[in-house]
Amino acid sequence: MVRFLGEYEVTLDAKGRFLLPSGFKKQLPEAELRFIVNRGFEKCLTLYPANSWEPIHAKISELNDFDPKVRAFRRQFLGGATEVEADSAGRLLLPPTLRDFAGLTKNVILVAAVDKIEIWDADTYKKIFEEFSPEAFSNLAKEVMVKPDATNE
Repeated sequence: MVRFLGEYEVTLDAKGRFLLPSGFKKQLPEAELRFIVNRGFEKCLTLYPANSWEPIHAKISELNDFDPKVRAFRRQFLGGATEVEADSAGRLLLPPTLRDFAGLTKNVILVAAVDKIEIWDADTYKKIFEEFSPEAFSNLAKEVMVKPDATNE
C-alpha cells in the first residue's frame, strides 16, 4: 500500500499536463504510473494510484443500486473518474472538465493524502492555511485524534 508524504508545487502546461515530482515517484511501487483522477470532496482533484483505487471501486460496486443515496454518491464520486497514465516524458494529463471543477490554473500544488494525492489550485490551497488559525488547527486535531475517555462521560 502506498503511503504518500510531501507537498509539491508544479505547473500545468497549455494542454493541462504536469510532471509528477520525483519525490512522489520515489514513493510509488516500481513502474506504477497508472492513476485514476477524480473530483475531490473539496474543490480539488484526487489522484489515486491504480492499486489504491481498486479496493475503493470494488467497495462502491457492492453498494445497493436501489438506494437513491447510493446512486447520488456514485454519480458524484465516479462521474468524473478518469484513468490517466504518465506519458514518455512523465507527464500526466488532467481532463478539462476536472480542471474546471477544481478551478485549476497554471500553478498547482500536489498534496499527500495518505494513499492518494490531492491536486489544488495554488492560490486556493494557500488560502486554506491563511484562513485556518493555529488555535483552530489545534482544536481540530484534538477533535479527530483524541478519543474521549469513557470514564469521563
